[in-house]
Amino acid sequence: MNMIETKDLTKTYGNFTAVSHLNLHIRKGRVYGFLGPNGAGKSTTMKMFLGLTKPTDGSFYIDGKTYPKDRIAILKEIGSFIEAPAFYGNLTGEENLDLIRKILGLPKQCVGDALELVGLSSFRKRPAKKYSLGMKQRLGLAGALIGRPPVLILDEPTNGLDPVGIHEIRTLIRSLPQRYNCTVLVSSHLLAEVELMADDIGILNHGRLLFEGTMDELKQSARAASFPTDNLEEMFLAIIDEDNRRRGDRV
Repeated sequence: MNMIETKDLTKTYGNFTAVSHLNLHIRKGRVYGFLGPNGAGKSTTMKMFLGLTKPTDGSFYIDGKTYPKDRIAILKEIGSFIEAPAFYGNLTGEENLDLIRKILGLPKQCVGDALELVGLSSFRKRPAKKYSLGMKQRLGLAGALIGRPPVLILDEPTNGLDPVGIHEIRTLIRSLPQRYNCTVLVSSHLLAEVELMADDIGILNHGRLLFEGTMDELKQSARAASFPTDNLEEMFLAIIDEDNRRRGDRV
């Protein structure tokens, strides 16, 4: 069963097409690694799912609910972390999360649960302006996880973390489907991390989907095209380079 599915989803800005006829199939209870170079259309796609920008054409559904008819119902099912999270600097981490909790109408214990999940319990009383970049990333992730939504949309969730923090957040994301029966769409430039956490992979370039499937299916596809198959990064670069070559972007 697909938790998220798109049909010819398209977003244009004037003469520029950011996302072109995108057909994604994100299976329930899976971690889906959404990959592509800068400007490939990943963030634009995520923003369409969150109602932050309107599709120019096409459609999508999330958990059986269709956009735009069920826009509000869709938003209630999604926890999100998009770009650099913004907080009230004079409020503590705990107080920032409590604002989100009140907006969502969740019980008070959700704040403590979310802080514990991301390893910020001991910093809950510290003002957010005194958080390091890595701590702010963790707080943003806590905000996405609060209330344990069935769908998580995470854009570069390990940005700014040290290697230990990256490992901890990757392990957390990897565990979420089994622990909370949720589906995770995660975008990251750390391909070695995506390889360790994702069940399925989608590769985007110039707004178009070049590949979608499991890691084994990606290896089979790369092998058939005589691309290297040692790791995700090599396969990703080879697929992107070949697509750019066909487009005439590179000689």
